[in-house]
Amino acid sequence: MLFDLPDAPTLYAALLRRDAAYDGRVWVTVSSTGIFCRLTCPARKPKAEICTFHDNIAACLAAGFRPCKRCNPMAQPDPLVTDLLAALEADPTHRWTAADVTARGHDPSTVRRAFQRSFGMTFLDVARQRRLAAGFTALVAGDRVMDAQIDAGFESPTAFREAFARRVGLTPGAFRKDGRIRIDQILTPLGTMVAAADNSHLHLLEFLDRKALPREMQRLHQMIKGDIGFGTTAIIDLTAAQLQSYFAGERSEFSVPIARHGTAFTQTVWQALQEIPAGETRTYAQIAAQIGKPTATRAVARANGANQIAILIPCHRVLGADGSLTGYGGGLWRKDRLITIERQFQRTQS
Repeated sequence: MLFDLPDAPTLYAALLRRDAAYDGRVWVTVSSTGIFCRLTCPARKPKAEICTFHDNIAACLAAGFRPCKRCNPMAQPDPLVTDLLAALEADPTHRWTAADVTARGHDPSTVRRAFQRSFGMTFLDVARQRRLAAGFTALVAGDRVMDAQIDAGFESPTAFREAFARRVGLTPGAFRKDGRIRIDQILTPLGTMVAAADNSHLHLLEFLDRKALPREMQRLHQMIKGDIGFGTTAIIDLTAAQLQSYFAGERSEFSVPIARHGTAFTQTVWQALQEIPAGETRTYAQIAAQIGKPTATRAVARANGANQIAILIPCHRVLGADGSLTGYGGGLWRKDRLITIERQFQRTQS
């Protein structure tokens, strides 16, 4: 983090009073709208349970949120940055290149440094994320691949397929129209998640920006012999509803049926994870002892990392031996936020 964030109640109070002291230091993502804002945004204030706070814009963008048009959280005093963001907003599907940046009178190296300094990512990365998110949404909605490609602003079908595969692990053409397992997006206060489920079980639930997602999707695709398509199922709808209740502080346990794709040892570890009460944490060594394998701490850590059902199988509740946050593929900031949410459950129940 760029600085130590105050707790969520403190930041929510700052949001309600539009405290300018946090401007340029803290941003809020709102899961019901999919946007992120400054704390000084003049828009009607959202409920606390659908807000998550970040100390940098890159985290908001990586989590799948769009900038608010009212408070313009990406506006910067640097005229170079302002000019390019305005151009991106005017045509978010345009496929930007270094040549385009030069044509607007800017040096690509200077632009790269300015955006890294302001947002933690390059301008081309910002533009690419905006376009690819539009294409994914179109595919899930049932649009043709060609239409999704156009929505995403990719002139070349090959470029769109390659970009989509880098994010998801499979090209759009690898998905069947009548696939038994479907994938859809679920928007949460911590960012967009990808869910894969058939009519009886949830097979995968990961944050869209997790680096392991492409590998996990490829493994699932191979396991089910390619029988996967875009769209939703009753299980995905149930998962989305229970996640909404979880983030609203109304549910600490889940009843979604889960398909556990792993070895017997791995499944034993995952079962142990689900037995950790919300609001509590364990170390890898404690989990190893719990399953009767006290010398298997490293194997437990590997099994924990192999979990592909985020939140519902709570691998975020496992800490390092010294109690530090460690080893969470969805990002340590998410792990910290999930533990904070669940400690509130514990206080409510006590």
